[in-house]
Amino acid sequence: MEARHLRYALALAEHAHFGRAARALGIAQPPLSKQIADLERDVGARLFDRTRQGVFPTAAGAAFLARAHRALDEMTAASVDAARAARGETGRLRLGFIASALLEPLPDVLGRFGRERPEVRLELREMATSRSTAALVAGELDVAIGLGRPRGIGAERLLSVPIGRDHLVAVVSSTHPYAGQSSVGVDQLRQQPLIVAPEEDEPAVATGLRTLLGGDSPALLGATVARDVHTIIGLAACGIGVGLGPSRMLTAPRRGTWFCEVTPHTPLPDLVLSCQARDRSPALNAFLDVVRQDCPEAGAVLDHRLGSLEPR
Repeated sequence: MEARHLRYALALAEHAHFGRAARALGIAQPPLSKQIADLERDVGARLFDRTRQGVFPTAAGAAFLARAHRALDEMTAASVDAARAARGETGRLRLGFIASALLEPLPDVLGRFGRERPEVRLELREMATSRSTAALVAGELDVAIGLGRPRGIGAERLLSVPIGRDHLVAVVSSTHPYAGQSSVGVDQLRQQPLIVAPEEDEPAVATGLRTLLGGDSPALLGATVARDVHTIIGLAACGIGVGLGPSRMLTAPRRGTWFCEVTPHTPLPDLVLSCQARDRSPALNAFLDVVRQDCPEAGAVLDHRLGSLEPR
């Protein structure tokens, strides 16, 4: 039994006449009569009564046609769902990210993606860079956003693209002596209690701070450890000390705080988007399209690297 048999039976029930049903289907009457006879043989029951007044479903035919309607509706829906999934309009996207990415560029990227792909289920996990890399390699994530290029076993199989550059800035309470200054120097930072992210979460940032302040700096050794940039800003607002973090913090001004540049200028690792180099779902491809729109420079690099993976 094939889908066409269902369509033929439904058309015959609608038109109650072999000739009219055949014309509606765009076929000749003899083939339609044969197909209906074949269908009845397959079902093992007479589905239609042929009378002078017309062709009408039997009790068995009525039961069959009710199921046939639902079966064809499901087949149509299955085709539509498959096409939408292939276009990345449905499905699931698992994204791991560091907290500072919520300052920039994730709000714009996720906002646009949600508007353009409202039926894609987003599974969002805040994770340190090392953990998101491991999860991506293990197939537990579709895409990860972290600091610096992924490292560790399996990282060579990932496609990684910088989506944001950063440098070190300081944040203090508006009542702090450094409030109102455009910048603070290394000697000033060494004299203040500091607030920093945990080294185990972002080792590359910790390495930069040790290079800047000295590995044995009392201020760094005694620093308050805050889980993310939002906590760093909040503790600085409370007057706990000088918060040090990425320049993306400037996009999240908070009442009662003041931001200063750190001199000398201290670059931090790039914000990097990573995904599996070859195994990409339609939902992930749709997400990468949004990244191209919101991060044009990253999009150009992404296109170049994806192009290099295409078979020649």
